[in-house]
Amino acid sequence: MLSRGFTETLSNGFSFDMILVEGGSFYMGGNDEEAYDEEKPIHEVTLSSFYIGKFPVTQALWKAVMNDNPSSFKGDTRPVEAVSWRDAQAFVEKLNELTGKLYRLPTEAEWEYAARGGQHSERHKYAGSGRLDEVGWYRDNSYGETKPVEMKAPNELGLYDISGNVWEWCWDWFDEGYYGECHEQGRIRNPKGAARGAFRVLRGGAWSYAPQDCRCGSRILGYPWEYGDVSGFRMVLPFQFIRWK
Repeated sequence: MLSRGFTETLSNGFSFDMILVEGGSFYMGGNDEEAYDEEKPIHEVTLSSFYIGKFPVTQALWKAVMNDNPSSFKGDTRPVEAVSWRDAQAFVEKLNELTGKLYRLPTEAEWEYAARGGQHSERHKYAGSGRLDEVGWYRDNSYGETKPVEMKAPNELGLYDISGNVWEWCWDWFDEGYYGECHEQGRIRNPKGAARGAFRVLRGGAWSYAPQDCRCGSRILGYPWEYGDVSGFRMVLPFQFIRWK
């Protein structure tokens, strides 16, 4: 397990960890018997290096930045949930004001590359294991609620709670034909997703979902204003600080 990165400390003393994901290439999507149609076709993606949150944004971090807590399942070390894509954007904007950095939501490609272990991938079905019970909280072991982060094993990069616990919002618009377009282009570099759409993408599965939904390639969609007790997020910080509109 690789774990390199840095600790961000806010002016109020609260801190959180970011893990380095070294750039590289991988095949994005799924083509096995469990893969959904929206995971196909697989396509090659090359990414620059970036940092990603060691685990999803917790309720304690959300409160340290936003001074409230929208979550249904309360607990400082649990992931914040009941947040929409727009809520996540508001959090990131506030965090950037506090830190002077340019944090943002991960692209789908960044999220999946990190979930699969980046350059250190061992090609597991889930993030860090072929057995979901080892790394994630899902329908059969969560007892109907989210769980505190870092209780399960991390993946190859030292990232926790990627498979299960809460679905994680990504930057990208969802478009049914986008993966096909990527496949036709051949290898693509640092993709940001479809140019437009009605829905944003969520990744990783959640506490109330089946194992199939917690695979590294699984993806669903949601309206940007939509939220529920299964939706959270984690942040990335690129080496090149680019604010996307």
